[in-house]
Amino acid sequence: RDDDDINDVASMAGVNLNEESARILATNSDLVGTQMQSCKDEPFLAAVPLHKRILETAKKLGITDVPAEVVTFISHATQSRLRTVIEKVTVITQHRMESYKDDEWYEQATDVRSQLKFFEQLERLEKQRKDEQEREILLKAAKSRSRQEDPEQARLKQKAKEMQQQELAQMRQRDANLTALAAIGPRKKRKLDAPGLLTIGGEGVGLCGGSQAGLGTGSPRQYPRQKITRVNLRDFIFYMEQEREMSHSLLLYRALLK
Repeated sequence: RDDDDINDVASMAGVNLNEESARILATNSDLVGTQMQSCKDEPFLAAVPLHKRILETAKKLGITDVPAEVVTFISHATQSRLRTVIEKVTVITQHRMESYKDDEWYEQATDVRSQLKFFEQLERLEKQRKDEQEREILLKAAKSRSRQEDPEQARLKQKAKEMQQQELAQMRQRDANLTALAAIGPRKKRKLDAPGLLTIGGEGVGLCGGSQAGLGTGSPRQYPRQKITRVNLRDFIFYMEQEREMSHSLLLYRALLK
Protein backbone atom coordinates (compact mmCIF):
# COMPACT_ATOMS: atom_id res chain seq x y z
CA ARG A 1 0.00 0.00 0.00
CA ASP A 2 0.99 3.57 -0.56
CA ASP A 3 1.33 6.05 2.24
CA ASP A 4 -1.98 7.69 1.18
CA ASP A 5 -3.86 4.43 1.54
CA ILE A 6 -2.37 3.78 4.99
CA ASN A 7 -3.30 7.22 6.25
CA ASP A 8 -6.80 7.06 4.74
CA VAL A 9 -9.28 6.03 7.43
CA ALA A 10 -11.97 5.02 4.92
CA SER A 11 -9.58 2.66 3.15
CA MET A 12 -8.51 1.13 6.46
CA ALA A 13 -12.15 0.48 7.33
CA GLY A 14 -12.78 -1.20 3.98
CA VAL A 15 -15.07 1.51 2.57
CA ASN A 16 -14.75 2.41 -1.12
CA LEU A 17 -15.77 6.04 -1.45
CA ASN A 18 -16.22 5.84 -5.22
CA GLU A 19 -18.68 2.97 -4.97
CA GLU A 20 -20.60 4.66 -2.16
CA SER A 21 -20.88 7.93 -4.12
CA ALA A 22 -22.11 6.09 -7.23
CA ARG A 23 -24.68 4.19 -5.14
CA ILE A 24 -25.98 7.38 -3.51
CA LEU A 25 -26.27 9.18 -6.84
CA ALA A 26 -28.11 6.19 -8.34
CA THR A 27 -30.73 5.88 -5.57
CA ASN A 28 -31.29 9.54 -4.61
CA SER A 29 -30.30 11.40 -7.75
CA ASP A 30 -33.35 13.69 -7.50
CA LEU A 31 -32.56 14.78 -3.96
CA VAL A 32 -28.81 15.31 -4.19
CA GLY A 33 -27.96 19.00 -4.39
CA THR A 34 -31.54 20.17 -3.84
CA GLN A 35 -33.17 21.72 -0.83
CA MET A 36 -36.86 21.27 -0.13
CA GLN A 37 -38.77 23.94 1.72
CA SER A 38 -42.45 24.28 2.43
CA CYS A 39 -44.12 27.45 1.12
CA LYS A 40 -46.99 29.36 2.63
CA ASP A 41 -50.27 28.85 0.83
CA GLU A 42 -51.25 32.32 -0.33
CA PRO A 43 -54.67 32.75 -1.99
CA PHE A 44 -54.83 34.36 -5.39
CA LEU A 45 -57.85 36.55 -4.58
CA ALA A 46 -58.48 38.72 -1.56
CA ALA A 47 -60.01 36.46 1.10
CA VAL A 48 -62.34 38.94 2.82
CA PRO A 49 -64.23 40.29 -0.25
CA LEU A 50 -64.36 36.80 -1.77
CA HIS A 51 -65.77 35.30 1.44
CA LYS A 52 -68.38 38.05 1.57
CA ARG A 53 -69.38 37.41 -2.04
CA ILE A 54 -69.63 33.65 -1.44
CA LEU A 55 -71.80 34.21 1.65
CA GLU A 56 -74.16 36.44 -0.34
CA THR A 57 -74.57 33.74 -2.97
CA ALA A 58 -74.85 30.94 -0.39
CA LYS A 59 -77.64 32.69 1.54
CA LYS A 60 -79.81 32.59 -1.57
CA LEU A 61 -79.43 28.80 -1.56
CA GLY A 62 -80.11 28.42 2.16
CA ILE A 63 -76.49 28.01 3.27
CA THR A 64 -75.47 30.13 6.23
CA ASP A 65 -71.92 28.96 6.96
CA VAL A 66 -69.03 28.77 4.49
CA PRO A 67 -65.67 27.61 5.90
CA ALA A 68 -62.39 29.28 5.03
CA GLU A 69 -61.22 26.22 3.08
CA VAL A 70 -63.94 26.85 0.50
CA VAL A 71 -62.63 30.37 -0.04
CA THR A 72 -59.12 29.01 -0.55
CA PHE A 73 -60.29 26.35 -3.00
CA ILE A 74 -62.29 28.87 -5.05
CA SER A 75 -59.33 31.26 -5.09
CA HIS A 76 -56.99 28.55 -6.41
CA ALA A 77 -59.59 27.42 -8.94
CA THR A 78 -59.90 31.01 -10.19
CA GLN A 79 -56.12 31.25 -10.54
CA SER A 80 -55.95 27.98 -12.47
CA ARG A 81 -58.82 29.00 -14.74
CA LEU A 82 -57.30 32.39 -15.43
CA ARG A 83 -53.94 30.80 -16.23
CA THR A 84 -55.61 28.42 -18.69
CA VAL A 85 -57.49 31.26 -20.39
CA ILE A 86 -54.35 33.38 -20.72
CA GLU A 87 -52.34 30.48 -22.16
CA LYS A 88 -55.00 29.66 -24.77
CA VAL A 89 -55.54 33.28 -25.78
CA THR A 90 -51.77 33.77 -26.04
CA VAL A 91 -51.54 30.81 -28.43
CA ILE A 92 -54.39 32.28 -30.51
CA THR A 93 -52.64 35.65 -30.65
CA GLN A 94 -49.33 34.09 -31.68
CA HIS A 95 -51.05 32.19 -34.48
CA ARG A 96 -52.68 35.42 -35.64
CA MET A 97 -49.35 37.25 -35.68
CA GLU A 98 -47.56 34.56 -37.69
CA SER A 99 -46.44 35.67 -41.13
CA TYR A 100 -46.20 33.29 -44.07
CA LYS A 101 -44.71 35.72 -46.57
CA ASP A 102 -41.26 34.14 -46.46
CA ASP A 103 -42.53 30.58 -46.35
CA GLU A 104 -41.79 28.71 -49.58
CA TRP A 105 -44.85 26.48 -49.14
CA TYR A 106 -47.27 29.42 -49.27
CA GLU A 107 -47.98 31.88 -52.03
CA GLN A 108 -49.95 35.08 -51.74
CA ALA A 109 -53.35 34.88 -53.40
CA THR A 110 -54.86 38.25 -52.43
CA ASP A 111 -53.57 41.39 -50.77
CA VAL A 112 -56.44 43.04 -48.95
CA ARG A 113 -54.28 45.85 -47.60
CA SER A 114 -53.20 46.94 -51.08
CA GLN A 115 -56.79 46.76 -52.27
CA LEU A 116 -57.94 48.98 -49.42
CA LYS A 117 -55.17 51.47 -50.17
CA PHE A 118 -56.24 51.52 -53.82
CA PHE A 119 -59.87 52.24 -52.89
CA GLU A 120 -58.76 54.95 -50.45
CA GLN A 121 -56.72 56.55 -53.22
CA LEU A 122 -59.75 56.44 -55.53
CA GLU A 123 -61.93 58.08 -52.88
CA ARG A 124 -59.26 60.73 -52.31
CA LEU A 125 -59.06 61.51 -56.03
CA GLU A 126 -62.86 61.64 -56.31
CA LYS A 127 -63.07 64.00 -53.34
CA GLN A 128 -60.34 66.17 -54.84
CA ARG A 129 -62.21 66.31 -58.16
CA LYS A 130 -65.45 67.32 -56.44
CA ASP A 131 -63.63 69.98 -54.43
CA GLU A 132 -62.14 71.39 -57.63
CA GLN A 133 -65.55 71.49 -59.29
CA GLU A 134 -67.08 73.21 -56.27
CA ARG A 135 -64.19 75.68 -56.19
CA GLU A 136 -64.71 76.55 -59.86
CA ILE A 137 -68.44 77.10 -59.28
CA LEU A 138 -67.73 79.35 -56.33
CA LEU A 139 -65.13 81.34 -58.27
CA LYS A 140 -67.57 81.83 -61.16
CA ALA A 141 -70.23 82.96 -58.72
CA ALA A 142 -67.82 85.40 -57.08
CA LYS A 143 -66.84 86.91 -60.48
CA SER A 144 -70.41 87.33 -61.70
CA ARG A 145 -71.63 90.94 -61.97
CA SER A 146 -75.34 90.42 -62.39
CA ARG A 147 -77.50 93.24 -61.02
CA GLN A 148 -80.40 91.13 -59.87
CA GLU A 149 -78.97 88.44 -57.65
CA ASP A 150 -81.08 85.67 -56.21
CA PRO A 151 -80.49 84.34 -52.67
CA GLU A 152 -78.68 81.28 -54.05
CA GLN A 153 -76.20 83.50 -55.92
CA ALA A 154 -75.59 85.56 -52.78
CA ARG A 155 -74.98 82.41 -50.78
CA LEU A 156 -72.44 81.16 -53.32
CA LYS A 157 -70.63 84.49 -53.26
CA GLN A 158 -70.46 84.43 -49.48
CA LYS A 159 -69.15 80.86 -49.53
CA ALA A 160 -66.55 81.79 -52.15
CA LYS A 161 -65.40 84.67 -50.00
CA GLU A 162 -65.04 82.38 -46.97
CA MET A 163 -63.13 79.87 -49.08
CA GLN A 164 -60.67 82.54 -50.25
CA GLN A 165 -60.16 83.74 -46.70
CA GLN A 166 -59.51 80.17 -45.54
CA GLU A 167 -56.98 79.57 -48.32
CA LEU A 168 -55.23 82.83 -47.45
CA ALA A 169 -55.05 81.83 -43.77
CA GLN A 170 -53.57 78.45 -44.70
CA MET A 171 -50.93 80.10 -46.87
CA ARG A 172 -49.98 82.46 -44.05
CA GLN A 173 -49.74 79.59 -41.60
CA ARG A 174 -47.54 77.61 -43.98
CA ASP A 175 -45.24 80.58 -44.53
CA ALA A 176 -45.00 81.12 -40.77
CA ASN A 177 -44.07 77.48 -40.22
CA LEU A 178 -41.37 77.62 -42.89
CA THR A 179 -39.96 80.82 -41.39
CA ALA A 180 -39.87 79.26 -37.92
CA LEU A 181 -38.12 76.13 -39.22
CA ALA A 182 -35.57 78.24 -41.07
CA ALA A 183 -34.87 80.24 -37.90
CA ILE A 184 -34.42 77.07 -35.80
CA GLY A 185 -32.02 75.51 -38.27
CA PRO A 186 -31.50 71.87 -39.19
CA ARG A 187 -32.67 69.49 -36.51
CA LYS A 188 -30.08 67.14 -35.07
CA LYS A 189 -30.98 63.53 -34.44
CA ARG A 190 -30.57 62.29 -30.91
CA LYS A 191 -27.74 59.80 -30.53
CA LEU A 192 -29.16 56.74 -28.76
CA ASP A 193 -25.92 54.79 -28.85
CA ALA A 194 -23.85 57.34 -26.95
CA PRO A 195 -21.43 55.92 -24.34
CA GLY A 196 -22.87 55.74 -20.86
CA LEU A 197 -26.48 55.72 -22.03
CA LEU A 198 -28.70 52.70 -22.37
CA THR A 199 -32.13 52.64 -23.92
CA ILE A 200 -34.42 50.29 -22.05
CA GLY A 201 -38.09 50.35 -22.89
CA GLY A 202 -37.82 53.71 -24.61
CA GLU A 203 -36.14 55.46 -21.64
CA GLY A 204 -32.53 56.54 -21.38
CA VAL A 205 -30.67 55.34 -18.32
CA GLY A 206 -27.37 56.98 -17.43
CA LEU A 207 -24.52 54.82 -16.19
CA CYS A 208 -22.05 55.85 -13.54
CA GLY A 209 -18.35 55.70 -14.35
CA GLY A 210 -15.38 54.91 -12.23
CA SER A 211 -15.31 51.95 -9.91
CA GLN A 212 -19.03 51.14 -10.00
CA ALA A 213 -18.90 47.83 -11.91
CA GLY A 214 -16.93 49.53 -14.68
CA LEU A 215 -20.08 50.41 -16.63
CA GLY A 216 -19.08 53.95 -17.48
CA THR A 217 -16.36 52.95 -19.89
CA GLY A 218 -16.38 50.92 -23.04
CA SER A 219 -19.20 50.28 -25.48
CA PRO A 220 -22.76 50.31 -24.18
CA ARG A 221 -24.40 46.98 -23.51
CA GLN A 222 -27.21 46.00 -25.82
CA TYR A 223 -30.13 44.52 -23.93
CA PRO A 224 -32.47 42.32 -25.99
CA ARG A 225 -35.94 43.77 -26.26
CA GLN A 226 -38.58 41.58 -24.72
CA LYS A 227 -41.19 40.38 -27.16
CA ILE A 228 -44.64 41.60 -26.19
CA THR A 229 -47.76 39.65 -27.12
CA ARG A 230 -50.70 42.03 -27.47
CA VAL A 231 -54.09 40.39 -27.11
CA ASN A 232 -57.12 42.21 -28.49
CA LEU A 233 -60.86 41.71 -28.18
CA ARG A 234 -61.03 39.68 -31.39
CA ASP A 235 -58.74 37.03 -29.88
CA PHE A 236 -60.96 36.73 -26.81
CA ILE A 237 -64.05 36.44 -29.01
CA PHE A 238 -62.42 33.65 -31.00
CA TYR A 239 -61.47 31.88 -27.77
CA MET A 240 -65.01 32.13 -26.38
CA GLU A 241 -66.46 30.82 -29.64
CA GLN A 242 -64.27 27.70 -29.38
CA GLU A 243 -65.09 26.98 -25.73
CA ARG A 244 -68.13 24.80 -25.14
CA GLU A 245 -69.05 26.55 -21.88
CA MET A 246 -68.80 30.05 -23.37
CA SER A 247 -69.93 29.59 -26.98
CA HIS A 248 -73.54 30.48 -26.04
CA SER A 249 -72.87 32.69 -23.04
CA LEU A 250 -74.14 36.21 -22.52
CA LEU A 251 -70.54 37.45 -22.23
CA LEU A 252 -69.83 36.40 -25.81
CA TYR A 253 -72.85 38.27 -27.17
CA ARG A 254 -71.89 41.38 -25.23
CA ALA A 255 -68.38 41.18 -26.68
CA LEU A 256 -69.78 40.82 -30.21
CA LEU A 257 -71.87 43.98 -29.75
CA LYS A 258 -68.84 46.11 -28.85
